[in-house]
Amino acid sequence: MGPAATRYACCMHLFLDSFWRAALYCVRPRVIWLSALPLLIMAVLTLVLGYLYWDAALDQVRTWMVSFPSLERASQWLESVGLGRLQSVVAPLLVVFCVMPLVVVLSLLSVALLMTPALVKLVAANRFVGLEAKEGGGMASSLAWSLVSVALAGFAMVLSLPLWLLPPLVLVVPPLIWGWLTYRVMAFDALALHASSDERRALFKQHGGWLLLMGVVCGYLGAAPNLVWVMGAGFAPAFVLLVPLAIWVYTLVFAFASLWFAHYCLAALHALRLQPLASETSLSSAAEALPGTAPTILLKDAP
Repeated sequence: MGPAATRYACCMHLFLDSFWRAALYCVRPRVIWLSALPLLIMAVLTLVLGYLYWDAALDQVRTWMVSFPSLERASQWLESVGLGRLQSVVAPLLVVFCVMPLVVVLSLLSVALLMTPALVKLVAANRFVGLEAKEGGGMASSLAWSLVSVALAGFAMVLSLPLWLLPPLVLVVPPLIWGWLTYRVMAFDALALHASSDERRALFKQHGGWLLLMGVVCGYLGAAPNLVWVMGAGFAPAFVLLVPLAIWVYTLVFAFASLWFAHYCLAALHALRLQPLASETSLSSAAEALPGTAPTILLKDAP
């Protein structure tokens, strides 16, 4: 097996191993307890904003729909074929469609700020007791990194909106953007405490493709709450009632993502720090094998 195949096999093993470990950690009482705070904050915030602005947002969308003749003709056609009830569904769905990205971003940031540091410490305490914490990223740098990533993802969302009208691409483009955002935020926070800046950049370079794949998988998992919104179609009060359920799913998905990235990134960091030790051991063994050469011991601090 060549070096490329060996590297692929190692990364695949790390990918799958960290996946099932994260899934098992999600059912731990401490993880469930930690998820309560971001869930409560997001649910209260969303319900309050919905109570204050839901009716106004619906009226604004309905006014906007009436101003377009093509939408008015489509509405009349639905009425003529006996599907007039669908008109009452369109406006709430459009409001939810516009608000959903904001809910996703706020859920992601709340989990990253309120849960990820504790989850990373939990994983490190259970699996990587001796892993040195070099603190390459503090709270301020983590927040700045997250906000810049959110701004870039939002810009990509706006640019890609025309592509969402094409049925195949609407299933690909949004999860890719959410996946990239999840990868950027979660991977940085998973390494903020233990990795130095140089180590973080090296891991992003070596494992960037796998980390992005993890983010995309989490992006597709994050599409699950869309089913919740569909369940409430046609019954406007259901949207308010189903908000906590949808936010709970978002919180659970991002908590799982945080654990997945923590297991993967800390294991990759541990392996990265072992590489110089392995090189020194092989050089020392080779020196001992040379006839007439005194053994050489190389001492070097971990990077």
